[in-house]
Amino acid sequence: MVWRTARQLHDALAGRILVRSDVRVPRFATTDLTGRTVTSAVSRGKHLLIRVDGDVTVHSHLRMEGSWRISRTSGYPLRDHRIRIVLANDTWQAVGHQLGTVEIIRTSREPATVGYLGPDLLGPDWDADEAVRRLLAAPDRTVGEALLDQASLAGIGNLYKAETLFLRGVSPWRPVGDVDSLPALVELARRLLEANKDRVGQVTTGNPARGEQTWVYGRAGRPCRRCGAIIRRADQGPVAEERLTFWCPACQR
Repeated sequence: MVWRTARQLHDALAGRILVRSDVRVPRFATTDLTGRTVTSAVSRGKHLLIRVDGDVTVHSHLRMEGSWRISRTSGYPLRDHRIRIVLANDTWQAVGHQLGTVEIIRTSREPATVGYLGPDLLGPDWDADEAVRRLLAAPDRTVGEALLDQASLAGIGNLYKAETLFLRGVSPWRPVGDVDSLPALVELARRLLEANKDRVGQVTTGNPARGEQTWVYGRAGRPCRRCGAIIRRADQGPVAEERLTFWCPACQR
């Protein structure tokens, strides 16, 4: 989703001069990018970076509820209290709704903001060996937690974590150091993201029909599509960061 959003933002904004800039975040409310040209929009893991000439980057993170909505530029005022930022050129406007993070930083300082991230599964810097090395730096950590650590590899969310582990037959509770063929697990995650990067939805089963898109994610209490065992769900991770995980107790021992 983030990769696709970055591409849409790039197509709508890059190479065009901003005729409107409205940042509705108190710390950056006085920032005015009007008259500047957007040079690019890229994703870095789950982060979005809209680069503007003059060493300026609009950094945003969707979190759970956020989105960027692109439409034809109009003169109508946008009064929705959920809007965090508006960037518009003569043709297109990009409106950031309920974004978890919005900040204006120097492009030259991007490494200070996203430099901690591991190799990006959909990025030009993808390095499988480095991702595996980072994952194994904490071998006693559960693999379900490790795959969500963006400092190890950037881009895997809760859905892809659950689906990748199911397809490899690995329990999310297994220590990452005990996972056989960790490189193959990481490569499968990359392929799943690659296959879905242009989709509106996320499909891991090959069947885009409603209710049929995933193997285990979101299917707690329902029978496993492979063995018929009941899919389970539980919180996983530190209390402050715990996320729901889904797995088949029979297929993922």
